[in-house]
Amino acid sequence: MSDGNQDHHQQFLRAFTTHEPAVRAFVRRLVPTRADADDILQEVAIVLWEKYEEFHEGEDFKAWACGIARYKVLSWLRDKGRDRLVLNTEVVELIAKESLRDESQLHQQRIALESCLEKVPPTDRYLLAQAYQSDAKIQDIAETSGRSVGGFYQWLYRMRQMLLDCIHRNIAQESSI
Repeated sequence: MSDGNQDHHQQFLRAFTTHEPAVRAFVRRLVPTRADADDILQEVAIVLWEKYEEFHEGEDFKAWACGIARYKVLSWLRDKGRDRLVLNTEVVELIAKESLRDESQLHQQRIALESCLEKVPPTDRYLLAQAYQSDAKIQDIAETSGRSVGGFYQWLYRMRQMLLDCIHRNIAQESSI
């Protein structure tokens, strides 16, 4: 690979890895399952790489990637059109527009959440992460924490409230700067 090609490849990878979580979240909001979103995101990554020559430095990579993702979702919906669980294209277009509009706020909230989670003691952070695993069994996590199931749910509620308050404070601080 020549130096020019390697630089081009590295620029793409930097841009894609930076914005991949936001593009994944955008796609995930438009399709019913994570597996569907993963499949579509793979297709999006291929198209982004193939069309990267058309992307001009200084443009908004995330907006460009979400635009391509939107078309890939619409294509996927067309292919799955006979499935009753798939939204019609007008609804998906509406959700896509609203998702793009809200993406800045969601990004700000994700950053605030990360900051707030860093303030949580490691043991509590571990229990929170365990509680949100797809295969989580609250009874097992409660037992690990030394709490009853009811006590664990109360603790989880308090942790969520504490994180939400922290997120609101962080966003308010950012807005006042």
